[in-house]
Amino acid sequence: METAYLLGIDYGSDSVRSVIVNGQNGEELASSVFYYPRWRDGLYCNPALNQFRQHPLDYIEGLEATIKDCISIAGGADIAKLIKGISIDTTGSTPVAVDATGTPLALLPQFKTNPNAMFVLWKDHTSIKEAAEINAHAEKFDTNYLKYVGGIYSSEWFWAKLLHVLRVDDVVKDAMHSWVEHCDWIPFLLTGGNNATDIKRGRCSAGHKALWAEEFGGLPPDSFFSLLDPLLTGITEKLYTETYTADKAAGNLSAEWAERLGLSTDVVVGTGAFDAHMGAVGGQIEPYFLSKVMGTSTCDILVAPSAEIDGTLVKGICGQVNGSVIPGMAGLEAGQSAFGDTYAWFKSLISWPLNNLLDQSNVIDAATAEALKEELSALIIPELSRQAALLPVDEDNELAIDWFNGRRTPDANQSLKGAINGLNLGSDAPRVFRALAEATCFGAKSIVDRFISEGIPVKGIIGIGGVAKKSPYVMQMMADILGMPIRIHQFTHTCALGAAMFAAVVAGIYPNVEAAMKAMGRGFEESYEPNPQLHAVYQKRYQQYQEFGGYIAQQTALKIQSQLQNA
Repeated sequence: METAYLLGIDYGSDSVRSVIVNGQNGEELASSVFYYPRWRDGLYCNPALNQFRQHPLDYIEGLEATIKDCISIAGGADIAKLIKGISIDTTGSTPVAVDATGTPLALLPQFKTNPNAMFVLWKDHTSIKEAAEINAHAEKFDTNYLKYVGGIYSSEWFWAKLLHVLRVDDVVKDAMHSWVEHCDWIPFLLTGGNNATDIKRGRCSAGHKALWAEEFGGLPPDSFFSLLDPLLTGITEKLYTETYTADKAAGNLSAEWAERLGLSTDVVVGTGAFDAHMGAVGGQIEPYFLSKVMGTSTCDILVAPSAEIDGTLVKGICGQVNGSVIPGMAGLEAGQSAFGDTYAWFKSLISWPLNNLLDQSNVIDAATAEALKEELSALIIPELSRQAALLPVDEDNELAIDWFNGRRTPDANQSLKGAINGLNLGSDAPRVFRALAEATCFGAKSIVDRFISEGIPVKGIIGIGGVAKKSPYVMQMMADILGMPIRIHQFTHTCALGAAMFAAVVAGIYPNVEAAMKAMGRGFEESYEPNPQLHAVYQKRYQQYQEFGGYIAQQTALKIQSQLQNA
């Protein structure tokens, strides 16, 4: 095989990472990570309102910086000339308002500080009301337009976010021409697109978040949206009918971006997809194995031959779409809205004195205080994990619910909140952390159980992402709770590797995704085997989790009902 290198670009919630890999064997030549500076500084976000927005400049600056850095690390121009393809994955649903040229409004001077003109990050839940309206509205139609998204539309998704932005910002509404997912916009940017109608929309984002389905011949009809709210009248004409699987090319690298990056215009750019979907490929997913991308949230992917599950619809998940992961197979998506974010919240909570009182201290100077905060902060989760692992697993331990950012699946409900029960004066930090870790693992079990109860077998778990790589404590607990082994993929940036595999296909190096996975897969570094004795105790704990969660959900529903009655 002729030497060829591929670039995989993975946009996460906090940063973008790029890798250059060898197309022959998937070996990493270089990797680079860029943390979004505006996001890091908390700009344009309001966590109290569940508003999380990201500026397109964070994405553009990170794209250029990481690719250039990778090329430099790998060997410069000699390597650059051997790069044949680029593919991109992103978080989702993370859409943005664009003008007729396909330019995000936030890149225009008059909108540069307007959060509604920026990308609405996946975990933005400002559109809970709109999602509820979509769910109620869908019941009025003979055609079930929600059948392929688990029967429940989420505030994390495309249409709810669009309707919310149109309702709250007339200036953005009047300037917007179309509404575009992050994973569709980056390939459009790299290929020099200047007409929004030319944006190639990925099958992954369209099917799982925007109600596109082969059965409907595309998106639901304009009447579905215009009857929901007249603000949506005519929007489907500015969107799309056709979608593209990620093994198809979006085009070639434009002259402008080729010059900026030091690459050739012969480089092929692939159609984009979501991070977990490409990550599942990078993690060498197999039919009926659940690939869990475990980071700030989880996104769980399962693939199955389309013919084998034809007619089976899984309730309460994030959709099932033919070709959304591997062409020729159905891709089924689920996940948890907060996973690593749950641990990060607790870390921030118990770090309050460290973060706020050291700066007021006259004992040490500011630079020393900052260095000490950074050093101690890095030790908190590992030490909590070590101490929590020493605690006995007991039915009467503190119990938590993991809905700190709502519930993604099963049965999306972003109005739900997290909770901790059974606290007493002996409930120290390791015990509460253990309860939170348990809750996230119980959330994972509820997803596995839903697939199985709906007729989709789960043969095993493939773990990828930051938590999977860094937390043996959580992974062993999850194996014990699920009662099944968890294989951890050895590649550090697995989603980016998956993107590189797709790049190899669009560049013509391999005929299909399966061939690219076989040649470029890097294998597994660890397997966590379940402890049968602990699994028996956790089964009883899981029952408590379900009962406690049911109570929380019931009280939330009563509260919302009361608010509606008093409105």
